[in-house]
Formats: sequence, structure tokens, C-alpha cells
Amino acid sequence: MKYDMYNEVLEQPKSLKKTLNEEESHMKEIAEKINGMDRIYLVGCGSSLSTCYSARDAIGFLSDMNIEVHTGYEFVHHKNLQKSNSVLILTSQSGETADTLAALRKAQENGIYTISITNEPESSMNKESDDSVLTRCGRETAILGTKTYMTQLLCLYEILFSIEGSAEAEKILNDLKQIPSIIEELIKSTEEENRILAKKYKDEDIFYCMGSGPNFGLAYKVAMTMLMEGALKHACPLYSGEFRHGLIERAEKNVPIIFLDAGFPGDELTSKSIEFSNEIGAKTITFNMNDYSNIHPLLAPFILIIPIEWFIYYLSHYNGEDPGSTRHIGKVRY
Repeated sequence: MKYDMYNEVLEQPKSLKKTLNEEESHMKEIAEKINGMDRIYLVGCGSSLSTCYSARDAIGFLSDMNIEVHTGYEFVHHKNLQKSNSVLILTSQSGETADTLAALRKAQENGIYTISITNEPESSMNKESDDSVLTRCGRETAILGTKTYMTQLLCLYEILFSIEGSAEAEKILNDLKQIPSIIEELIKSTEEENRILAKKYKDEDIFYCMGSGPNFGLAYKVAMTMLMEGALKHACPLYSGEFRHGLIERAEKNVPIIFLDAGFPGDELTSKSIEFSNEIGAKTITFNMNDYSNIHPLLAPFILIIPIEWFIYYLSHYNGEDPGSTRHIGKVRY
């Protein structure tokens, strides 16, 4: 049996190509318009929040632009907005995420320019924001997010690195155009090995996920939306540098730990954590950028997500779960 997520994984290259073809010039215009603003707020929830983390941490390698990341709820209830020369970029697959929509309306009440990145042209966010970018994914039903995750991340990178404008940023933007063809091959080449890996780990109940730089955002997605929502496993994301603050006391024999490694300066700590975990007999699962592509390492989340998607898909399958369904999301309102 193939669940909806299976086909949505296959549709990712097409969604990326279509979004680039139809929105690239518009995103360049947005970048030019908001360049020089005092502050950029990035707001999302769940998988969309993870794209904000990755984009912020990636651009931070090249620029000191003032970027804050918030969940919709925290932005609405705990953020004191005093600067009007700011922009809020919101990410939401549906364009109806209640927390994110409330953040949009609060920003507009405070004179902040708003930009929505969403997959639904008729959504409230797309209609109410001052400007918007439409991801061209078609309908997505799997709750954990595949093609909408990819295209949201693409849009954030395109806007932020276009603002930065350096030669290094241009190299990243050029490599970004290669992503659709690269992942098209990875989708084919990584399925079987990660099906086998998932079968090996199907009876595990808890996973820790670690990443450095923009891979922390991916670690957050893997833990929060893929393992917990999709595979119904306990999971916890961490920055690699935080391994020795907490997890080092719980990294024991046979405990599964997922490491995301792209060779960033901070991945020196990732390597040390892997070495320590192997010495004590933990079950280490490493997804290394060098095993999949040689494009710019700051694009690692686009690359590493593909083998991980297959791992999560089959981890769910071997436990009799549909990775795209939910038990409580959408039913519980608070």
C-alpha cells in the first residue's frame, strides 16, 4: 500500500521547478522592496517554523541582517512591536493556520509590512497580506509536509539571499536552481537504503535529532513534524553544540540519535558527538551532505530531507501508520 505521502515525495522536483519558474522574478522584486528594513520577522508553525529556522541560520553565515524567528502564538502574545520599518514574512501551507494568521493581523495593526508564503491562492493569508508568494505544489494532504516544506524553504532562501547580494549569495542562488534535478535523482537513489534502515529501527520509540547551522531547522522538522506527527515516535531536536548540555547524560547504549552533518564549522561538535555516541554504544544514524551532493553546504536541508523522508515514510509503514494522517491535529482547538 502506498500512502499519499509517497506520491507527494515524488512531486517535489516538479513543485520546485514550477515555483521557481512562476515566482522567481516576483521574489526578486520583494527582496528589492524590503532591502534596508530595520528588522525581518519570520513566523510559522510546525513544519513552516522549521523553514524559518533554517533560512535564518543559513543567511547568518553571510550577513548580520536583523532577523527574528517566532511561532505565530509567541509573536501575537509575547512580542512588543515598536519598529514600523520592519517586515513580517509568514509561512503556512494552508494560509489558514490560526496562530500565523493572528500574527499577520497583529503586524498590520502595528504598521508592519506583511508577506505571506502559502500554497493556497484563496486562503486568508494570501488575500490579507500586503504581498504574497504562492508555492506551486498543487494539493498536499500529508500532514508532515514534503513539497510545501521544500518550496517554502526555497522562497525564503530566494528572498533573503537576494537581499544579501554578495558573490557568495549569488553562488548559493545559482546552486538553488540545481536543487530540483538533484533531488529528482536522490528520490530514486535513496529510497531502498532508507526502507531497510527504517525496518531496522521500526521498534524504537524515541529518537534524538541533532543539527548545526541551517540543519538545526531540519532537525526540528524531523523531530517535531516527521517523527512525532508522522511516525508517532517520541523525538527531541537539538543544536549540535547542545549535545554536552543534557543529551550527553541520556545518550546511552542502544539509544537512537540522528545526526545531520554538512561540514559546517559547528559540525566539529557534531563529529565529536558521533564519536562519543559510538563509543558508548548508542545507535547513531548519520545523514551526511557529502554522501548526496557537492553543491553549496548551506543548501544542506534541501538535500538531506530526501533520504529522511523515505526513512520516516517506511518507519511509519512498518508500524502500520499512515505518515500523512493525524490523531488529534485539527480536532483540538485551544
